[in-house]
Amino acid sequence: MKRPHVWTLTDADELRADDLERSTRSLVAEEVGVHFQPIVDLQTQRVFAQEALVRCRRPGFERPDVLIAQAVQERAMGYLGRLIREVALPVDERQAVFINLHPDELESRWLVRPDDPLNTYPGPLFLEITEAAAMGYFELCRDVLAELCSRTGAQIVVDDLGAGYSNLKRIIDLRPSFVKLDRELTRGLDLQPRQRILVANVVRLCVDLGAKVVAEGIETREELQAVIDCGVHYGQGYLLARPAYPPPSVSWPR
Repeated sequence: MKRPHVWTLTDADELRADDLERSTRSLVAEEVGVHFQPIVDLQTQRVFAQEALVRCRRPGFERPDVLIAQAVQERAMGYLGRLIREVALPVDERQAVFINLHPDELESRWLVRPDDPLNTYPGPLFLEITEAAAMGYFELCRDVLAELCSRTGAQIVVDDLGAGYSNLKRIIDLRPSFVKLDRELTRGLDLQPRQRILVANVVRLCVDLGAKVVAEGIETREELQAVIDCGVHYGQGYLLARPAYPPPSVSWPR
């Protein structure tokens, strides 16, 4: 008869080590990095800012969506967001940077700590929240982002506009300086006349409300020309530059 295994202190230590290896709470700055993707001024064809996109070197966390989902499950987004900002916002740079914020970071209050890199970065900062976050966490977004912007001079960006049939009143009340169109509004824009009418009117509305517009997901020359024709101010997508580190240069199509 097989004898039952008797747990020892060594076994317990190894078990805890395995659990720790699978936890985002055990990540260190050396394992976390960022790739940058340019946001391009469509009139001057020059880089306006870089969006910081998280990358992780630890096996199992290479995909950003898996990394973020695990951090949310562990209620560790505040800790992970802090690590991302430490590598994305060096204190000796002045590049304009778009930083993505998760609602859990707002709730955990990590962002408002005095020693956060947001408070020491000398360049222009743009804080991105998704349309879904703006809808589901409106009061939290409004209060925490207002505090951050007053302290750091950062500007608010609403990402993925058009992804969820948004309540425009709530987005307006956040007073974003920039609005990023969901890539579904950009995809095939040159082939969809009614979609171009929609985008052009969204751009005019944003301008009237004091916000500039960024089109994401530009992948063809035709889509690029279509967003320009709709009056969009800035563009981002694989046609112009893929995410990379160090920040890549822009390849403007002829």
